Amino acid sequence: MFKNHLKIAWRSLKKQPFFTFLNTFGLAIGMAGALLIALYIHDELSYDKMFADSDRIYRINADVKFGGLPEQLGESPEPMAETLMRDYPQVELAIRIRDQGSVLIRKANVTSNVKELNSAFVDSTFFKMFGLAFLDGDVTTALTEPNTLVLTRTAAEKHFGVNNAVGQEMVLNNLGTFRVTGVMEDMPKNSLLRDHTVFISMPSFQFAQIGHWGSLNYYTFVKMVPSADMAAFQEGLDSLLGRYLIPWIQDYYPGMTEASFRASGNFINYSAMPLTDIHLQSNMKTELSANGSIQNIYILSFVAIFLVVLAVVNFMNLSTAYSLKRAKEVGVRKTLGSDKSDLVRQFLTESGFICFLSLLLAVGVAFLVLPLFNDLADKAISIPFQNPMFWAILIGATLVVGVLSGTYPAFFMSRFIPVKVLKGSGLSDVGGSKVRNSLVVFQFAISILLIVATVVVYQQLNFIQSKELGYDKAQILVLEDINNANGQEQSLKREVLRLGQVQSATLSSFLPTPSARTGQTFFKEGANNQEDAINMENWRVDHDYLSTLGLELIAGRDFDVRIPTDSSAVIINEATLKTLNVSAENAIGLRISSDLGASEEDITYQTIIGVVRNFHYDSMRKNIEALCLGIGRFPGSLAIKMGTQDVTATVSAIEGIWNTIAPGQPFNYYFLDDSFNDSYDAEQRLGQIFSVFTVLSILIACLGLFGLATFNAQRRTKEIGIRKVLGAGISQISYRLTTDFLKMVGWAIVISLPIGWYAMDKWLQDFSYRIEVQWWMLLLAAFLAIAIAVLTVGYQSIRAAVVNPVKSLRAE
Repeated sequence: MFKNHLKIAWRSLKKQPFFTFLNTFGLAIGMAGALLIALYIHDELSYDKMFADSDRIYRINADVKFGGLPEQLGESPEPMAETLMRDYPQVELAIRIRDQGSVLIRKANVTSNVKELNSAFVDSTFFKMFGLAFLDGDVTTALTEPNTLVLTRTAAEKHFGVNNAVGQEMVLNNLGTFRVTGVMEDMPKNSLLRDHTVFISMPSFQFAQIGHWGSLNYYTFVKMVPSADMAAFQEGLDSLLGRYLIPWIQDYYPGMTEASFRASGNFINYSAMPLTDIHLQSNMKTELSANGSIQNIYILSFVAIFLVVLAVVNFMNLSTAYSLKRAKEVGVRKTLGSDKSDLVRQFLTESGFICFLSLLLAVGVAFLVLPLFNDLADKAISIPFQNPMFWAILIGATLVVGVLSGTYPAFFMSRFIPVKVLKGSGLSDVGGSKVRNSLVVFQFAISILLIVATVVVYQQLNFIQSKELGYDKAQILVLEDINNANGQEQSLKREVLRLGQVQSATLSSFLPTPSARTGQTFFKEGANNQEDAINMENWRVDHDYLSTLGLELIAGRDFDVRIPTDSSAVIINEATLKTLNVSAENAIGLRISSDLGASEEDITYQTIIGVVRNFHYDSMRKNIEALCLGIGRFPGSLAIKMGTQDVTATVSAIEGIWNTIAPGQPFNYYFLDDSFNDSYDAEQRLGQIFSVFTVLSILIACLGLFGLATFNAQRRTKEIGIRKVLGAGISQISYRLTTDFLKMVGWAIVISLPIGWYAMDKWLQDFSYRIEVQWWMLLLAAFLAIAIAVLTVGYQSIRAAVVNPVKSLRAE
């Protein structure tokens, strides 16, 4: 029986090639888009799950308020790991990671450095924590001694080769010599340490064992014993404040108690976050690597579902509409003894057959466009053809789609009454049902929702790109790693300033785009107590910082190299005024200090000499916080403001100066505006992904609309002929054929625009600085939907209207 159903299905589909093409191609596009999104989501959800016992590994986070605004940090104090191992039986293992960022590294017998972008100090049990094996070396002893390091495969091949690295000596940052004690495989690309290539022994870090509970600079990971009681462990974390932190604070404030600490509005709360939740659910101020967003996963999941639903709706619409051509077939089959269930099975077989054809086409399309999608999403996804589970899920999903798309048409056609359909009556409702119209409304409502989302995402990105940032990011080249200049940073700056195209330059490790950051606790003169303490960013700069970056003074003055006391002066931003509770004019001359808890004779004060207008130095998802600038030493980069002419020649000239001052050292640079744009890479990619799948959804909706318009025109051929004979013009006939569809699009607009406004307004709440969803954005989405519908339906309407009525009425 099933074989017979297949034969009939194949013959039926061959008889209607246009209908078969529309259904197969529409389903294939929807399934291919959903498959790509599913692969992307699977990759995002797989982060850090490859590590052994990943379900038992947690990171210790800290929510902190100690003056200023609250902060959420992924780091904890240096003694945390040792304390948890010693005091908590639920903890099987605890390790620390002190992120080091980029490092200049070279073989001991050469002078030229190579820059490794990500390195970290780690405890010797780091590899045991994550179940990492070595390609060479002893994993148990590799990092137990000072001045030892482990390289990943990529780093080892770059310097020595995998099998020749162990035992070799390397120089880090031109300061110390380290011995290579192990080579490991590259970290997985879907892990929080995916970009790290150099791991340095924690005993090599001079501040690794000072017992400092006040600093939050170490990522602490714990592996819990099986079936550990996490609620009891959290209670233990809550007790750390009173047991360890308050006694440490009492060394500076003898009268401090936990009650008085909390009464002042301050708090430090520790919590454990599962390792596998970090990538999608952690948005701390400090992270080991850039994370994704669970919100984006939800959004893309809905988009994938929408694409499949659109394709299924297409199939249902076209199948019920084209059922008119098969009405007599159904009547004959029923007359010859076929019952309703047999007809349902026949039509479900046809829908399943189309779905499996669509599946093959969808997999082929996904395979062909996957490289482009990887570029778009910044992924290295591959289709797991050899994984049986992949095919099982794919085939199972296709069966579900086949049943969903074929059930309604099957039952719809199996209800035809033989006597009526064989007489040619009782067919007026076929192709014009309320259900079909509702499905068209649903299709376009989804498409309009996606158009609204795309417009809002792009407008928010444009707002970020064009918003006044408070600093000048154009034409600023940042020369990195200038500590490689052998102490000649000032000479480097002077030589660069002699170039005709260079307008100004500043030495600092701290820039408004992602760079060095350091926070510190300050207090006003006369308020040396933790109740009045304030946290703020503390940046070390030089005398030309404000002029080079275009920061605007609203009170006071800039640093002046001719005034020696400016070495102990600071310039603050407007946000700091709120924490100090003073006006800009009254802030000038105030003295602040970071020597919290010290006796008066041991306090070193810094005088506020200026106030700059707020500028964005963090993501626009966050508010601008308190910041102070002071004259510092040991800069890490040189920011150079250049003219707009002959930039290439200017960069080459700067490189020549660098090679003279630091021969054999890498010339690493970037432009400040590029760094700014890169910091919003995730939002830009989301916007691009939205655009692609919005176009796909519109294409699917248009395929269905085009098919329905074609069927509608064919069904009304004689009506059109009679109207033309009676004097109706092409425009009148086209208008009449198009109006019904535009009514459905109108209902879709009414339904979708409020939902689109609400959903995107919620998405924008994640940004501290954001646009509002404007009326014109909704109007644009509505206009595009109407224009697309008119173009799709209008073509078929005009084509039907220009047919010679003699041909239309010949059969009469």
